[in-house]
Amino acid sequence: MSCTTLLVGKNATFDGSTMIARNEDSGGTGFEPKKFIVVKPEEQPREYVSVISKVKIALPDDPMRYTAMPNADPKEGNWAAAGVNTAGVSMTATETLTSNERVLSGDPLVKEGIGEEDIVTLVLPYIRSARDGVKRLGGLLETYGTYEMNGIAFSDIDEVWWFETIGGHHWIARRVPDDCYAVGPNYFNLDEFDLEDACGEQKEYMASADIKEFIAANHLDLSFEGDPFDARTTFGSHSDADHVYNTPRAWYIERYFNGSTYFWDGPHADFTPRSDDIPFCMAPERKITVEDVKYVLSSHYQGTIYDPYASSSEPLHKGELRPIGINRNNFLSLTQIRPDKPESIRILEWIAMGSNVFNAFVPLYANVDKAPDYFANGSAHVTTENFYWANRIIAAMADASFAKCKAHIERYQLAVQTEGWKIIKETDREFEALKHKTNATAIRMQEKANEKIAAMVREKTDELLNNVLRERSNEMKICYARADA
Repeated sequence: MSCTTLLVGKNATFDGSTMIARNEDSGGTGFEPKKFIVVKPEEQPREYVSVISKVKIALPDDPMRYTAMPNADPKEGNWAAAGVNTAGVSMTATETLTSNERVLSGDPLVKEGIGEEDIVTLVLPYIRSARDGVKRLGGLLETYGTYEMNGIAFSDIDEVWWFETIGGHHWIARRVPDDCYAVGPNYFNLDEFDLEDACGEQKEYMASADIKEFIAANHLDLSFEGDPFDARTTFGSHSDADHVYNTPRAWYIERYFNGSTYFWDGPHADFTPRSDDIPFCMAPERKITVEDVKYVLSSHYQGTIYDPYASSSEPLHKGELRPIGINRNNFLSLTQIRPDKPESIRILEWIAMGSNVFNAFVPLYANVDKAPDYFANGSAHVTTENFYWANRIIAAMADASFAKCKAHIERYQLAVQTEGWKIIKETDREFEALKHKTNATAIRMQEKANEKIAAMVREKTDELLNNVLRERSNEMKICYARADA
């Protein structure tokens, strides 16, 4: 699946949280309805069987409870996608990556291996830190192999890690620096990489044990002697398609957070939408907020000549580049692990479903035993009874009248996120004021808050649907009134 990932270290965020976020996008012309659920230990399989590859894997008998965003229709498997476990560890999987012929011929993909369908279910219930996640996934990959190239993110209260697969069994991973953010579209993202640390102390980098031997045996390193090792040129693609599908997304996001650091536009730009050397990570010019993450991961290149909705754009450039906020967005999730809150109410999962240009970001507490029905009752059938389909319907109508519907959408997004924050802050204060704080009490309070948020979101989503329907009805081709005569 095509996706876009944004990772932020704790010193680069507005409140000291670690944050990992990812759009999941359907491939081709399809759409995949999603839901937000809680998986309890008794619901976790002890022998996992993949629907796609048929691989069978025995799992430990002590899984933790975790949240997930699986497919509403399980015909192609679970695709748990993103979540948080009770140890306070989060992951999102996966970002589909690219590779090259030398890598794939040296370590062919494994048809019966693991893939995006499986990874969260196989890893998240069993890890107690972000580093643990890298190690467990690395072991599974080396044992069972994979049938596709993927990028996976892990976070805990202190660290954010990015993991990329290489061929069928190899992998490398890097800790995102605390003062940086990192961007991942659908190509191989890691650039400068410290192989010595990855094969030694593993302070900031990790890799499969034989990575050096694999590189040497297949003549993968394209760096000249004395130059830093460049993982992207070594393991990644060098495709013209990247310049319309992948590099523009990295360009737009880093242009947003570092607009004054480099020149991004014009004939003397340091980086353009077609640059292959856009850095994987960078220190932002100011601290990054949840709202920033939603904005850039919803981008249709607004403010540039590539915006398909801008009336002043040159027709030649409209639709030239693949947007970040696209019709095929299934969901956006962001895990915010807040260091200034008690452990039992520390973690928020922000979710949006459907096309990000038209949806709103909803905060939900992660330490709960159940999810509100409005987010959990996803199905393959179109209905306004859940968050995914309501937003899918809104987007399909509003796209055709974007100029007239834009104001309704912006008011909706502002209202949902403002009211969501308000309920979270009120619940935080209520819990912190308790004399006797227990995890059971925390769970009950968070579930109550999530239900309150769900009711608010449903009311405002229905209101937006009503407004967009009215605008579109007034623009029907058979529109006619006596006053028109």
